[in-house]
Amino acid sequence: MRPGFNKTTANSRLVTLSALLFLLSTTPAQGAELETHGYLLFNYSGRINSERPSQSNSDFLLGEERLRLDLSAWSETGDISARFKGEVLHDAVDNETEIELREIYLDVSSSHSDLRIGRQIITWGVGDLLFINDVFPKNWQSFFSGRPLGYLKTGVDGARLRYSGQTLNVELIALPFFTPDTLPDPKRFSFFDPMAGVTDRAEIEPTSTFNNTEWAMRLYRRVGEFDVAAYLYKGFWRSPAMQPDSEIVPSQLTLFYPELNVFGASAQGNVFGGVLSLEVGYYDSRGDSAGVEPAIPNSQSRLLIGYQRQLNQDLTLGVQYYAEIMQDHGQYQESLPAGFPVQRRYRDIVTLRLEQFLKHQTLRLSFFSFYSPADRDYLIQPQAHYKLSDELGISLGANIFGGKRDTSFLGQFGKNDNVYLALRFDF
Repeated sequence: MRPGFNKTTANSRLVTLSALLFLLSTTPAQGAELETHGYLLFNYSGRINSERPSQSNSDFLLGEERLRLDLSAWSETGDISARFKGEVLHDAVDNETEIELREIYLDVSSSHSDLRIGRQIITWGVGDLLFINDVFPKNWQSFFSGRPLGYLKTGVDGARLRYSGQTLNVELIALPFFTPDTLPDPKRFSFFDPMAGVTDRAEIEPTSTFNNTEWAMRLYRRVGEFDVAAYLYKGFWRSPAMQPDSEIVPSQLTLFYPELNVFGASAQGNVFGGVLSLEVGYYDSRGDSAGVEPAIPNSQSRLLIGYQRQLNQDLTLGVQYYAEIMQDHGQYQESLPAGFPVQRRYRDIVTLRLEQFLKHQTLRLSFFSFYSPADRDYLIQPQAHYKLSDELGISLGANIFGGKRDTSFLGQFGKNDNVYLALRFDF
């Protein structure tokens, strides 16, 4: 939060103004149709372990009550439509109330193209909770603490132009305002920090200039039994790099977002009674093409192969294998400051998903797990969801972390095991 900037007040004014403009532009007098939907969500997550982060005195990761409102409007001809998703959130852990603008956009469509302008959530690629060409921001704190899966993705502000042709479809995205990933907060989570002793930190995000506008393009079509796509992205890493003011005894850290290009492709289709997914990507770290800057991530090659099949009417199995291969690993090792853990050149992850529906599909039992053979760490996410009625549902689940080393990606969260409960009422 910037000094002198009241986030809650600013967001409140923005949402109020946006909602007013939205409603004024979709009145029945102008021949528009309006649809409303919303829900109440009560979401609580408690620690299993007795240890707390040094900056926390609470046994809870989450204590939230949310009021959600969705508005959809469209013209009689259907060529103009709009969407608004906003929430009032009370955070009982910090005793704060905020207003969040999840999405608000306007769609203008023609016979072969459509333009979307505003805040929107974009999802690319074919991975199941593994992302290569989906370079758009994620909320990892939500994912690790037991919020519903829909809160993993974060909205971005910009424009999307989509064209549908006879031989090729094109999607072009321009994002002039940078949005980073939301990483676990040290006030809620314990995790490894190689610079934990340096508390003087400044974060610098890319400025909102034409030169810093993020560009992304997806080319896609059907080829035989497969949906295939190619991807291009020019922008920035979503997670910050750390630059100390001294390599010997640092007293200040600068967090910044290095430049990044991504080139990738994917294919997904029916094979042997199931769905086969393939995806590859090359992460070109433009700020460190030689791999000699320890503060900037090295370039990477990434690949994914997945297979999902419905074993019977109510049971689904999904497996994936994902790998990252660091470029210029030798230069990375030579430039790594003392005290920093060495990342492997080859890091992989295996995932398993099982979903079983019972009681006429009112009860869903699900299990999702990540395991890295290279790092020997894991995350296990079991969940049970029961629909008490068409409007009311309850979920009970857990996030279980572990690993051989407390410096690996998942192993560092080993003290943050939690159990969560969510109750949702739709209206």
